[in-house]
Amino acid sequence: MTKNKKTSENKIIEATFSDDLVIGVLALQGGVREHKEAVKALGAAVKEVRLSSDLEDIDGLIIPGGESTTIGKLLLNNSLIDPIKEKANAGMPVFGTCAGLIAMATNITGSDESLLGLMDINVKRNAFGRQVDSFEADIDIPALGEDKFRAVFIRAPWIDSTKDSVRVMATIKDENQDCDRIVMVDQGSQLACAFHPELTDDLRIHRYFLDKAGSWKKRSISKGERQDEWPLEMVDDQAQEG
Repeated sequence: MTKNKKTSENKIIEATFSDDLVIGVLALQGGVREHKEAVKALGAAVKEVRLSSDLEDIDGLIIPGGESTTIGKLLLNNSLIDPIKEKANAGMPVFGTCAGLIAMATNITGSDESLLGLMDINVKRNAFGRQVDSFEADIDIPALGEDKFRAVFIRAPWIDSTKDSVRVMATIKDENQDCDRIVMVDQGSQLACAFHPELTDDLRIHRYFLDKAGSWKKRSISKGERQDEWPLEMVDDQAQEG
């Protein structure tokens, strides 16, 4: 059953996905509930991911914010790092927010080790300051339309640099240094941002990610890789389209 959700501007967001699309939310720490609610509001199914076996039948994975060092330890203790890498390298979309962004980076300023290393970016932890320095700002994300997005930054990182294969989706003005800081990036099937979209009623970023997950699922079906995970009628529909 799908439902609609009101945005902060009292606009109705239609649930355009079905519960055949299954999105995993890493449920080790952080804003798990808020991400689950956003995915459900868009009509997709949600599965909490705590063990490697939880990754088997999902079409995308969200890594919530939290404390990046703690998330890293829990990923290691739960033997999740290599299984997530394997699925991501096979094309499964992953979306990291705040600490999730840090987990996805290949390089972390001041650290010799990365966690998942899924995106060719260098990030700086707590770059915008401590908890007391948390703030909100309206930012432009052209890929999502003309309306600004209300971004919530909590002990947020920023992205120092990217490789050419990474698409910069959003920046914010750093008034202290009089420069722009990268706060949202896209690379292939992977997506990450330095802020917390799950703390707003604006579902556009989650919709953008679910589009990625749905596209990957369709590509997998068309290649005959995952038909055992799909209802027969959906496989038939895909064959007719192709």
